[in-house]
Amino acid sequence: MDNALYDYALRLGDDSLVLGQRLSEWCGHAPMLEIDLSLANVALDLIGQSAHFLKLAGETEGKGRDADALAFHRDVLDFRNCLLVEQPNGDFAQTIARQFLFSNWQELLFRELTRSKQATIAAVAAKAVKEVAYHARLANEWMVRLGDGTAESHARAVNGLDWMWRFVDELFAADVELEQLISAGIAPDMRGIRDEWDLRIGRVLEDASLGIPKPRRAAMGGRAGHHSEHLGHLLAEMQFLPRAYPGATW
Repeated sequence: MDNALYDYALRLGDDSLVLGQRLSEWCGHAPMLEIDLSLANVALDLIGQSAHFLKLAGETEGKGRDADALAFHRDVLDFRNCLLVEQPNGDFAQTIARQFLFSNWQELLFRELTRSKQATIAAVAAKAVKEVAYHARLANEWMVRLGDGTAESHARAVNGLDWMWRFVDELFAADVELEQLISAGIAPDMRGIRDEWDLRIGRVLEDASLGIPKPRRAAMGGRAGHHSEHLGHLLAEMQFLPRAYPGATW
């Protein structure tokens, strides 16, 4: 059970860490000051969540690794984030499409995790679900603005959704390790939440004058350490300083 909990804490932490790093790439580059600050704040929220989950992972592992060691001194194959969060920002509409799909899922996940029998996970989720509700609301509002805006913004929103849609099914998949935690009441079975997520997504897309993307073969593997080329490039930038100057302190 400890191995399954360690892996699950990594999944939770890595999802937030990698997406937080992705969003930080917009700092100083977003289309307007308001959204520049909003995306930076979302990134900080996610990295804060990640620190708690990775701390739990390190404590469960019992090898003396803290959150910083797990964030900055693991190789790409050891990361357990879903493929969705590592996808490149692309244009602004593609970034919003990724955030829209993920944050609506993460809000439902954290809502369920507040009832987890693992005390630390439940406590982190109880605080984080309020943050993620804002993330989802921000992304929903921008999806509507983009989809129901100009012909150009609508086309970009369509393209962004088409790019990201193939990674959605992985969010609701369950493997042997996760099944153990579901049975123990530590992790929720997100397969039972899929209909609620679909309904949420459908309502926003209808308001945005956007359709549900056509089904396509699901891209899976992030939970097992099989990542796209994009994560390696992201980690090379994120991990450079701690690896170049090991043991350095401020």
